[in-house]
Amino acid sequence: MNAPLYTTEILRLAASLDAPAELERVDGEAEVRSVTCGSRVAISIQVEKGRVEALSQQVHACAFGQASAALLQRSAVGRSRDDVEQALGELGDWLAGEDIALSWPGLDALAPARPKAGRHGAILLPFRALLAAFEDVR
Repeated sequence: MNAPLYTTEILRLAASLDAPAELERVDGEAEVRSVTCGSRVAISIQVEKGRVEALSQQVHACAFGQASAALLQRSAVGRSRDDVEQALGELGDWLAGEDIALSWPGLDALAPARPKAGRHGAILLPFRALLAAFEDVR
């Protein structure tokens, strides 16, 4: 029998995603869409000295996309653009099957989706959105 794709942990993570919040100021924002599944993430960030001070995101995605967004949200404060770019690269390589350690906490919970390439776009989307928001910082 195959293991379930949507584990209890994935569903709990997805349900833990915070609702969009109002920021004191918006320094950068972006909205990105996955071409593979149509998931969409919009992120606004408040940045201080090149690091995330606060973020708000609106996520329209499957449970894996929501779980990834929740994990991103939990550890984004204090992260730099370079940190996010590194995490995105690692996550992409890990999803593609490479045996590497992930530096962003909790991402290993998404392991049930590794063999499901159709889910990878939704998982990567929050990190792509955060990176794009950094690129928009004024």
